[in-house]
Amino acid sequence: PIGIQIFGSDIDHMREAAEITAQAEPDIIDINYGCPVKKVACKGAGAGILQDIPKMVSMTTEIVKSVDKPVTVKTRLGWDENTKYIVDVAERLQDVGIKAISIHGRTRKQMYKGEADWTLIGEIKNNPRMHIPVFGNGDVDSGEKALEMKQRFGVDGIMIGRASIGYPWIFNEIKHFMSTGDHLCKPDIHQRVDACKEHLRMSLEWKGSSLGIVEMRRHYTNYFKGLPGIKEHRMTMVTTMDAEEIYSELEVVRKKFEGVLAYV
Repeated sequence: PIGIQIFGSDIDHMREAAEITAQAEPDIIDINYGCPVKKVACKGAGAGILQDIPKMVSMTTEIVKSVDKPVTVKTRLGWDENTKYIVDVAERLQDVGIKAISIHGRTRKQMYKGEADWTLIGEIKNNPRMHIPVFGNGDVDSGEKALEMKQRFGVDGIMIGRASIGYPWIFNEIKHFMSTGDHLCKPDIHQRVDACKEHLRMSLEWKGSSLGIVEMRRHYTNYFKGLPGIKEHRMTMVTTMDAEEIYSELEVVRKKFEGVLAYV
């Protein structure tokens, strides 16, 4: 299934955004009530709406009513340690028609600091009033961790975020481990370079020659994590605005590190 995620702070604008999004025929429309970054949350969007639960419920109601697609929600435990109302919030959002909920085990105030707490996620999943799928999110970066969270908290699924940045193989690795108990082989340098080049190509095509290059910079570290001496090549890729220079440098990386094992 393919989902499109929307976020915002104005109910009318969000309803309109959902209607426009539905025209693209996604399988799911997901509402982002979880983004903690300042420029989003401090405008009342993303996790910012956790400061106004009635508005959150009203907005969700209007979006569900405005489209004929399944609407899902991604959110956090609360705004801060004193406002972890997620157990009640999950029920209320279910009651207005969402079809699934994904919960990150931190508050907005925590951002990504400390360890994710899945306790309330498990409480929601085991709430007899809940009948929609409940997905957990936070700090899952391996098959072992995914299996542990699934067994401990009984969630219907697991959402992977930061662990997939620059490492798209994480999804197959986790699924394979959960079904077999065995680990897949790590991607070799050819797979890493090919994936990175394809990612760069799509970034340029979608975002243009400037933004497409700049937004790729955060991914190179993870694509080539663990390769000894990769820093000098990464510095070239994150300091140039010439796409051809990046492609050339990636081929240098391919030749230099052929047969060298990386770790993640």
